[in-house]
Amino acid sequence: MPLPTIDLLIPETLTHGVTIDLEPAHNVQHSLMLLERTDELSGMDEWVYRTVAQMTAEEREKHRLVMIGLFYATRPEASYSSFPAFLDHLAAVPPESLRDKVLNAYIEMAAWADDEPLPEAAEVMADINSFLTFLRRGFGDDHVFPEVEQQAYTYLLDPPAMQELIVSHLRHMWHKYMAVEWERVRPMLQKAVTAFRQIDFSGQSREAIARQILDRDAEDICYIEKIEDADAVTFVPSAHVGPYVGKALANGHMWILFGARQPDGAVEDVPELGRAEILVRLSALADDTRLSILKLVAESGELRSQDIMERLDLSQSGASRHLKQLSATGILRERRCNGAKCYELNDARIDNTLQAVSGFLLDQ
Repeated sequence: MPLPTIDLLIPETLTHGVTIDLEPAHNVQHSLMLLERTDELSGMDEWVYRTVAQMTAEEREKHRLVMIGLFYATRPEASYSSFPAFLDHLAAVPPESLRDKVLNAYIEMAAWADDEPLPEAAEVMADINSFLTFLRRGFGDDHVFPEVEQQAYTYLLDPPAMQELIVSHLRHMWHKYMAVEWERVRPMLQKAVTAFRQIDFSGQSREAIARQILDRDAEDICYIEKIEDADAVTFVPSAHVGPYVGKALANGHMWILFGARQPDGAVEDVPELGRAEILVRLSALADDTRLSILKLVAESGELRSQDIMERLDLSQSGASRHLKQLSATGILRERRCNGAKCYELNDARIDNTLQAVSGFLLDQ
């Protein structure tokens, strides 16, 4: 039986194979993935934390299995007109193709992690111990969750059951939590797309375009080589990711999700985009521990993360959470120094944050 026609989109190219678009399927899937990052990341949009608080224990358990254990099967590999259209695609493909997406992603990750010979998929799936050992090889012990992966393993052995689980759960999350939210944020996101499309990027390299869209220095974009090497790159404004950046790569195409904002040099002022960016910046400052970190770095100069932890008596997880938000917002600059992460204050970012607040409130 032929597969149903799927409503695909062809993004509008800006230059050098670079596009900026709404990308509903990537946008929604990424927002749903963020629900699994609340323990690790602060400063995301309040919808993320509020939705997690509203989810039942059963929903959270199933969401963790789908978005962590079977994540690569849920990730779009093309552009779709809507998230429901993407779900129709997931429901129509052969179940084995979803299993293969997961296993191929794991094998790719292991190839990137070391130079050891790669086993066949059948060897990886021989038993649960082989499966977990292979995951640790690619992701490291800290990023493998045995309970979740054991559940995922049983579904990978039964692709039709896995497909049913993924599609039914994502449909449930769409209808209960995401559909209304998507309609709320879509107009703002479309304005961000329109604003960036009005910028003249002609003659600029991909690196320069990435710096301008992501509002980051080149040295802060650790994946810049992947941007340069991809066949095509699509930048996607998100309402929920806050100061962080999401990335997906499939079939030579790279999607980069960033916090929706108004670009420098925009043709017209869009107050809700300016407000969204200000909220992201102020969120990083609206915490006593983060202010203490900033004051310490301001007075001491560049410090290692270990120095910050010791001087402020912070746990490793707590320090990591705060430093991730401050560096993602650009208020701290992060670099590797002697095998450690070092941080220094970004004076310019603080100045333009204060100027942005003043301009927004005083209409200057």
